[in-house]
Amino acid sequence: MTKMLFLNLPVSDLNAAIAFQKALGATQDMRFSDERSAAMVHSDSIVVMLLTHERFSDFTGKAIVDARSQVQGLFALSVGTRDEVDALVAAGVAAGGRADPGPVQDHGFMYGRSCEDPDGHIFELYWMDQAALAQM
Repeated sequence: MTKMLFLNLPVSDLNAAIAFQKALGATQDMRFSDERSAAMVHSDSIVVMLLTHERFSDFTGKAIVDARSQVQGLFALSVGTRDEVDALVAAGVAAGGRADPGPVQDHGFMYGRSCEDPDGHIFELYWMDQAALAQM
């Protein structure tokens, strides 16, 4: 059985969060979406669940942090090319995100940038040269 990763994120504006995830290449699975949540599919094994604060609170009694002022996590997503990294960051910015809240990582065999969504969650987009890695 293939293991799946479901990343559950609290969001203040569900529609803005959906637009941002779509800009990063996700598609919405309407079977698991409603007025308080959206399942955003990045691959067969990665789904970002966007949950309104009210819905997210159904799963935990803990306070929801404001990711715009506190770090909650860095979520890295691999892509196929360096150009795709730049294109997805640009698309994220066009969907209300902020480019490069941290430094751009360029190590030759690996290239990465990040984009912060409207709620402050940081998505790192990175590419690795698999041929170069095989020689390391």
